[in-house]
Amino acid sequence: MHNSSATLLIIDDDNVVRASLAAYLEDSGFNVLQACNGLQGLEIFAREQPDLLICDLRMPQVDGLELLRRLTEQGLQAPVIVVSGAGVMSDAVEALRLGAADYLIKPLEDLAVLEHSVRRALEGSRLRIELEAANQEIQARRLELEAANQELKASLSLLEEDQKAGRQVQMNMLPETPWSVDGLEFAHHIIPSLYLSGDFVDYFRLDEHRVAFYLADVSGHGASSAFVTVLLKFMTTRLLYESRRGGKMPPVKPSDVLVHVNRSLLSCKLGKHVTMIGGVVDTQAATLTYSIGGHLPLPIMFSQGQAQYLPGRGLPVGLFAEATYQDHVMTLPESYSLTLLSDGILDLLPGDSLKEKEALLPELVSAAGGTLAGLRKAFGLAKLGEMPDDIALLVMSRNLA
Repeated sequence: MHNSSATLLIIDDDNVVRASLAAYLEDSGFNVLQACNGLQGLEIFAREQPDLLICDLRMPQVDGLELLRRLTEQGLQAPVIVVSGAGVMSDAVEALRLGAADYLIKPLEDLAVLEHSVRRALEGSRLRIELEAANQEIQARRLELEAANQELKASLSLLEEDQKAGRQVQMNMLPETPWSVDGLEFAHHIIPSLYLSGDFVDYFRLDEHRVAFYLADVSGHGASSAFVTVLLKFMTTRLLYESRRGGKMPPVKPSDVLVHVNRSLLSCKLGKHVTMIGGVVDTQAATLTYSIGGHLPLPIMFSQGQAQYLPGRGLPVGLFAEATYQDHVMTLPESYSLTLLSDGILDLLPGDSLKEKEALLPELVSAAGGTLAGLRKAFGLAKLGEMPDDIALLVMSRNLA
């Protein structure tokens, strides 16, 4: 990559060689400084801070290797190309060990080789600087996230020490059930496989005519998975708060929320991923916008006595940095219920395959009349013993007889 603004410093006690290299590189568009020995080179480097050094290996007073050592001790950032007529392998190895970008043997019969080495070293330096800046930005964002989650980590410690208190904390985070708003009714039921659950639901008003909801199923069980549900609550609450800071609530895409949660979970490096269904109901327009994050079973819409899966697919949240999510928009009927279930419910169904079990779910929702009370009875939730997985049910309904 051509960089006509780059400044080079040539350090060589051979005046003829030094002048020859300088003239060639100046013709190639570089700004060139010259020093006749190592001491002078150190002074010019400290004063001018060139982008790259070309230095002879054999010089009186301060040779090339000693110069490299001193510059390295001072935190050298500029690349150094060593040029030597000695051609001793041990010198080349030592120069490269000290951080030299390249080692060329005199005489340089083709100065284009030197120019190529210079441009390659400058490009490598540029990429290194950009990478360092990017890493610093990532570290800054990570520190911000760690600071924001410090209180949540303290909550995790509390959960590990006292499971009962942790369960109470988790129950307090769950929304009211049943909950009515603008003609909609929400109701949920969560059954943990252990004392704490990795399944979580939430629903809340966005503005005067929009209501948001989601069901999440965290990988694993127990306190570590329950902690992620705390983190999810924090993420969505903070995202809602930041969206409202400008006054009017902007349009909310469930897919954007999944992307935000995906990025945040990856940054936390908790080793946990989540399957999610998130949606927004516009009661004024009678529309549902939803997005799927690797979740099965899919949402089940019940209306006019018929139940069917809603379409959708997507990657789990918190596994892949490049994951993208799709929004699905549908017009809602006058009377309906929407049922969201975690995959733990499949353990209660007969059948040898996932396909057989999933085929039964719409039938059960239909037989239950699309209500949470009917589903509790259909699945026998009141009589359950120990379960291998958490179970969560979320039912949103409108005008359901």
